[in-house]
Amino acid sequence: MYVTDPIADMLTRIRNASTARHPNVEMPSSTLKRAIAQILKEQGFINNFEMVKDAKFPTLRLQLRYTGKREPVITGIRRISKPGQRIYRKAQAMPRVLGGMGVAVVSTPKGVMTERQARQNNVGGEVLCYVW
Repeated sequence: MYVTDPIADMLTRIRNASTARHPNVEMPSSTLKRAIAQILKEQGFINNFEMVKDAKFPTLRLQLRYTGKREPVITGIRRISKPGQRIYRKAQAMPRVLGGMGVAVVSTPKGVMTERQARQNNVGGEVLCYVW
């Protein structure tokens, strides 16, 4: 199987695993995926993530987070910038997800960060996804 959009594949795996109430989800690892996982952890959407190097290729394992009633913390996750249509925003035009309740993950020249951090650092970039 050849995946043309690895970020969309990552988001779909997270969406499917949280809907099925799985405790963990694994996917092929990359630097960009690790940076997105770090943001999800910092924002409280996942408990933790780790690199698993025992397989042929390194994989990324995310520990999904649920509420006390076994409801997923991630209620929605959506890819914005796609390989066929890249979406770029300036710092002043960074999107607000659900009026600030969600997070937009942005790839900037200073690294991958949330839209709030991009606005504070006055740096624009490619809007990768929304998480709420």
